[in-house]
Amino acid sequence: MQDLYKRIRREDAVMLLVDHQTGLISGLVRDYESDAFHQNIEALVDMANFFDLPTIVTTSFEHGPNGPLIPYITENLSNAVNIPRLGEINAWDNEEFVQAIKDTGRKQLIIAGVVTDICVSFPTLSALNEGYEVFVVSDASGTVSKQVADAVLLRMLTAGAELMNWFSVAGELQRDWRNDIDGFGKLLSKHLPAYSDVVASYDAAQRDLSKQH
Repeated sequence: MQDLYKRIRREDAVMLLVDHQTGLISGLVRDYESDAFHQNIEALVDMANFFDLPTIVTTSFEHGPNGPLIPYITENLSNAVNIPRLGEINAWDNEEFVQAIKDTGRKQLIIAGVVTDICVSFPTLSALNEGYEVFVVSDASGTVSKQVADAVLLRMLTAGAELMNWFSVAGELQRDWRNDIDGFGKLLSKHLPAYSDVVASYDAAQRDLSKQH
């Protein structure tokens, strides 16, 4: 029987952040409210650090209207490989970008970017053609409308990509709360404000247990 559940394997995954640039986000992302979208991107960045994932960042025409990377990426991913593309629209057409992925030796790609219908879908489809497993983080990818996003997500899904949000990616990478209860809880509560209530309840329960002993 075919295995329908493709899990992200922490030891085999690489994070790809494509064109999260100030001009593109402010000018083209309309399927997410601005603050929420930035929060989702920041969660993905913090996740890459927490799980120690090799990360490749790329930009398109950053000295033109597309603008530079959003500051949170440059300030918090100092160890990422950064590849500014000179003109290629599909990042997979950039040999340095593809080589950076190959150099990791990993076969699972976690990808997000702006805009979804070009900067995410083109390299996703290209990577699928070359035998990679691709996990698209839909809520850290944005475009001009929900209608456009729905159409391109369906295209990638039909081609074999896995569609996820950053929260579900984090859950698959963590696998088991016992791997790092405090660290994982802090990651979630930072980017899901309501989850801080869960963490507070856990902390209170732990204090009560310690008092009983």
